[in-house]
Amino acid sequence: MRRFLFLFVLLLAAPYAFADTIAVAVAANFTAPMRELAERFRRDTGHELQLSFGATGNFYAQIRNGAPFAVLLAADQETPARLEQEGYALAGSRITYAVGKLALWSPDPALVDEGGEVLRRGNFNRIALANPRHAPYGAAAVAAMQALGVHEPLVAKFVLGENVGQAFQFVASGNAELGFVALAQVYEAPGRLRPGSLWLVPQTLYPPIRQDAVILLPGAKDGRPTEAVARLLTYLQEPAARALIRAYGYE
Repeated sequence: MRRFLFLFVLLLAAPYAFADTIAVAVAANFTAPMRELAERFRRDTGHELQLSFGATGNFYAQIRNGAPFAVLLAADQETPARLEQEGYALAGSRITYAVGKLALWSPDPALVDEGGEVLRRGNFNRIALANPRHAPYGAAAVAAMQALGVHEPLVAKFVLGENVGQAFQFVASGNAELGFVALAQVYEAPGRLRPGSLWLVPQTLYPPIRQDAVILLPGAKDGRPTEAVARLLTYLQEPAARALIRAYGYE
């Protein structure tokens, strides 16, 4: 009987017998959904995700300098493609895991109007955005302001974050009255927006923010992804994961 129970326990543990830890670089805008996805992934597969959040441009530099990330979840398509071309990522491994949306948000419920006219009025001292030189959401914010003809008048009021996560913190902490952030950051939980005022910036005002994931060379052996890494990219495309990503405002 004991022997039978021992074998039964081994069978139950089999899916986790070769559990791995995967170092994943994640664009700052995807922080909240990725934390939840990581917990679900651990529960469902036994594999642990070691998450680092930051600006896609900074991750690009770190990866080129030998950072041992196995997977990059970028805030754009260009960076993963460049890493493939330069030999730092596994060719043909890119997938689009989300399409981001840009939002203008303030904790003040009366500041941001539904048409974004607050940008023309300029009745604020500081507006936060991610550094457009290396953060796709910052570049999208600049493109939107240029399309509206308000970029130059507002430059003196810019507070630049290293990434869109820092830009959001500037607004949430009151260091800037409003800011351009990822719509996902305005959700305090899936499907539930934070208090404040919000303008969902029309997607016609900025290039699509298609966000790609790519397998980096530390996540592969002999030109093939490890089992855990391959499982992660598959997991991101499964219906349950896609439903959670949509619930945070992504397409």
